[in-house]
Amino acid sequence: MIKYLVLIIGVFYMPTIFAQGADDVIGEWSTPEEKSRIEIYKCGDRFCGKIVWLKKPNFESDHERAGQAKTDLKNPDPTQHDKPLIGLQIMKGFAYEGDRVWEDGEIYDPENGKTYSCKMTLENDRVLNVRGYIGISLIGRTTVWTR
Repeated sequence: MIKYLVLIIGVFYMPTIFAQGADDVIGEWSTPEEKSRIEIYKCGDRFCGKIVWLKKPNFESDHERAGQAKTDLKNPDPTQHDKPLIGLQIMKGFAYEGDRVWEDGEIYDPENGKTYSCKMTLENDRVLNVRGYIGISLIGRTTVWTR
């Protein structure tokens, strides 16, 4: 009887155990060379990310918008060109697959206006490998983000 009780309790607590691992990615992450910081957060049952800080938040002096806050000028949709980069959602759709891996997401690169398939792997509590790719994960590029 006790074995069955333990089994039933385990079934009810199993989603909680998995959810804790899934939420390990939540927080603020610095991109290479501290160019920006991205906040990863829960959006429904998936994970998303947005830019919360830029090392250089304003356009440079050689740009017609010098001194103004940077916007999404490289976006292929011209209606998005005036959208500020700070606060811009650049990651969406990540599902926790277990073993500190999040897949099936997309990442938008505001530096070139392109969106890539993406996978995240939490190496440890302070290091996140973010792999953007086209088609299959073997053809892509990994960047390392840190807390």
